[in-house]
Amino acid sequence: MDAFRQWGFLAADLDPLHYMQPLAPAELALEGEAATRARRCYCGSIGAEFMHIPDAERRRWVAERMEAEPAPVDSARVLDRLVRAGLFEQVLQSRYIGTKRFSLEGIVTLIPVLDEILERAAAMGAEQMVMGMSHRGRLNVMVHIVGKSPEDVFSRFEDVDPRSFLGGGDVKYHLGATGIYTTTQGAKVDVHLVSNPSHLEAVDPVAIGRARAKQARLCGRGTACVLPVLLHGDAAFAGQGTAAETLNLANLDGYTVGGTVHVVVNNLIGFTANPQDTASSRFASDVAKRLPVPIFHVNAEDPDAAVRAAGWAAEYRYKFRSDVVLDLIGYRRHGHSEVDDPTTTQPVRYRRIAAMPPVWESYAHHRSIDAAPRIAEIKGEMEAALKRARSIRKSPALRRLPPYWDAYQGGAYDPAMEVETAVCPEEFLAVGELMARVPAGFSVHSKVRKLLDQRVQMTQGRMPIDFGSAELMAYGTLLRQGTPVRLSGQDSRRGTFNQRHAALFDTETEAAYTPLANIDIHQPAFEIYDSPLSEAGVVGFEYGYSRDYPETLVLWEAQFGDFANGAQVYIDQFIAAGEDKWGLLSGLVLLLPHGYEGQGPEHSSARLERFLQLAARDNVQICLPTTAAQYFHMLRRQALRRWRKPLVVFTPKGMLRHPAALSPLQEFTGGRFQTVIPDGENAGAERVLVATGKIVHALRAERKKLGDASTAIIALEQIFPFPESNLLAALNRHAGAKEVVWVQEEPANMGALSFMMPRLRRLAKPRSVRSVKLSASPSPATGSGKGHEVQQKTLLALAFATAKAV
Repeated sequence: MDAFRQWGFLAADLDPLHYMQPLAPAELALEGEAATRARRCYCGSIGAEFMHIPDAERRRWVAERMEAEPAPVDSARVLDRLVRAGLFEQVLQSRYIGTKRFSLEGIVTLIPVLDEILERAAAMGAEQMVMGMSHRGRLNVMVHIVGKSPEDVFSRFEDVDPRSFLGGGDVKYHLGATGIYTTTQGAKVDVHLVSNPSHLEAVDPVAIGRARAKQARLCGRGTACVLPVLLHGDAAFAGQGTAAETLNLANLDGYTVGGTVHVVVNNLIGFTANPQDTASSRFASDVAKRLPVPIFHVNAEDPDAAVRAAGWAAEYRYKFRSDVVLDLIGYRRHGHSEVDDPTTTQPVRYRRIAAMPPVWESYAHHRSIDAAPRIAEIKGEMEAALKRARSIRKSPALRRLPPYWDAYQGGAYDPAMEVETAVCPEEFLAVGELMARVPAGFSVHSKVRKLLDQRVQMTQGRMPIDFGSAELMAYGTLLRQGTPVRLSGQDSRRGTFNQRHAALFDTETEAAYTPLANIDIHQPAFEIYDSPLSEAGVVGFEYGYSRDYPETLVLWEAQFGDFANGAQVYIDQFIAAGEDKWGLLSGLVLLLPHGYEGQGPEHSSARLERFLQLAARDNVQICLPTTAAQYFHMLRRQALRRWRKPLVVFTPKGMLRHPAALSPLQEFTGGRFQTVIPDGENAGAERVLVATGKIVHALRAERKKLGDASTAIIALEQIFPFPESNLLAALNRHAGAKEVVWVQEEPANMGALSFMMPRLRRLAKPRSVRSVKLSASPSPATGSGKGHEVQQKTLLALAFATAKAV
């Protein structure tokens, strides 16, 4: 059998339209009874790729199922599900002609496939399923898998309540849904279909992050109780890098979910592109061969074979806690959407498709089942649901938030939501000492040992506290108050700038020890992971985690803030817009090192302007803390406040240990985060400089050097939500000032300039307002260290020059 085990999938009968013809590898040119049996096992409607798996037990497991006599399938149930799924699409097509719905027709076998996955998973301990998918077939899945009523979906086509979605909401085939799936044995599985944008495969890591959070809540350290399932389009699975990034997370300690069932909903077409235009290999699923997992290719026109393969996929996941891929190959009866005419680009293909009967018709015919009575009954049910939908006057909710969101809220900012973030000196010292404790016999690096000793002195008040220590103290005090913490990013355990050292490494064994994960036997989780070299996949994962563990302070750190744009899809579509589109909150924190220090165009700017462009309706928080104490209070505020909004933090680099950014102990044991730090020195100033981030320290140093008593400097620590009343109060301290100057390091087309200037002009009236910035540039920063110094000196000179001189 070995030749067929290795190559039989190439000769399998997989394409209902016969465009992808079976191949005839020379290795399979064998005759005889054994070869005939091998062909029957490996070259029918299922083709299995599994001989690349290095584990012999796993190869043997797949071979046993491929070579066994086919198990019986409940044909009556399969037919019923095919009919329901097919008629649902036909009703939509006849009632809402020319309306986009992204039909499942041509591959409705997906519904009995998902049925079988859920049946098997429930029998093996699944209590919840988290599903990510794009738009193709989404409405069908909502009804037949998630359990929404047909009228709930039909009412979305009627658009019964448009005023409730003015300026927000999303199209029906992007919406998430929740429901309960009841198996044939009476088991109940909570199904969560994750909301997603049009960006193909973007939902993948989000769904996996949500599954990981749900597992942490429900399964303890196990993974059986929550099953993640991802549905992929064929062209997208091959083409979108996020899919590959998500696959790479499968076996990483910080991201594993004990295996995901991947189903490629394979139409052998991508919009108008043929397979040879979208993938460099025979199968779109070849990207999954980066993992040692089986891939089952199956012809969607053979529903019994598809159901068997689906059962194997679920069983494999549970037995080996591994990913598994089911490549369900069918066709797309209509165009990319129902408003397209696909015959203009694939006329021959669509003539073949037009001649194909619905799969439920051929299935019933081949099994000599009279389906007419059942078809008439289901049609009647669908028509009745249509009538009920037309009477609905308010769009029904498709999802219900879990109870753990009850304590949190979104919407507009309310000062009443503020909390105390200071920590008493005794607690601060106790956490500091625990943070420096290591097990007996653990050999700490001499440089790190010195740092730990200094941190104890900081918490004793004998040394001012730096950013790295303030951050860990924020985490430690939160843990002692019962708040879990999760942080991931490239180099995050040590910190890109050698500032964190949250994990210690034995100099003799390289064994890792994380003090904050060992402060108390009953403490909540403290998780910190060095992520793979990925932005998009990891940010998507952490966003997903934050969605299902709102009690946890979840943070992602960019190695440099400049690299955050590698995750721009998640920033734009999920983090900034998730509440507005889907009503879904997140408290995810993005830590983005930012600051102009002569390190070049890719190590200077986290693109503040892009985040401000996304800021509206109090959807995010954007902060640039200039001192260690400010950072401490800001992190604690994010965790303790019940207002759940994403927090984007532009963190320092060179200022992490700078004396001007250090804070004394009393600023941690008293006070809270200040959105604006007023000038406490020059009340009678003639000029007020307003700035944010690192440049604030440079301006203060320049003022001191010049001995300038006529200039006040206001630090804007939070830019959004815009702290208007606090900034106005800070400006009004200097009523005699003649001008207000916005100062930034960034070019004129970047930074906060366009956001701040209209606001400053309004608040500063009748004073004049001007700005100091670099000239507009396509690139954020110069690549010359000396050139940066020249620019910095010029900025400072212009900031302190009189308006007349400028």
